[in-house]
Amino acid sequence: MDIRTCVFVLFGLIGLACAEPVKYIDCGSISGKVVLVDIKPCATQPCQLHKGQSYSVNVTFNSAVESQSSNAVVHGIVAGLPIPFPIPVQDGCKSGIQCPIQKQQKYHYVTALPVKSEYPSIKLVVEWELRDDTKNDLFCIRFPVQIVS
Repeated sequence: MDIRTCVFVLFGLIGLACAEPVKYIDCGSISGKVVLVDIKPCATQPCQLHKGQSYSVNVTFNSAVESQSSNAVVHGIVAGLPIPFPIPVQDGCKSGIQCPIQKQQKYHYVTALPVKSEYPSIKLVVEWELRDDTKNDLFCIRFPVQIVS
């Protein structure tokens, strides 16, 4: 392998290691505070979600409350209207979180975001909530995506 190839490979690996977290806005987290949002693979922002593929969503947050359970609710916001977006596992306690949730603890919510082939090619905003026992948001985030073929 020549030196140019080695440098190219090295910079490629550095780029992967230094990937930017997803830019999001908090849309009403009451029972917790988001620390980091990461979607893999997401090389650009807004994230381009390819039809027929699945993406890993990882939200790191600090809980401000105790809760026996957690439930995810996901919507796609299209033209200002929330459209339910089904995910395979809605139970946050089966998505990387050890329940019961304790106050003042950090958690890593990890789940899959499947993009069905029949979805239209469109730009939209995803609203992702994780609710506690009292239906308050442990976190509520919004981030832009583009569904592509």
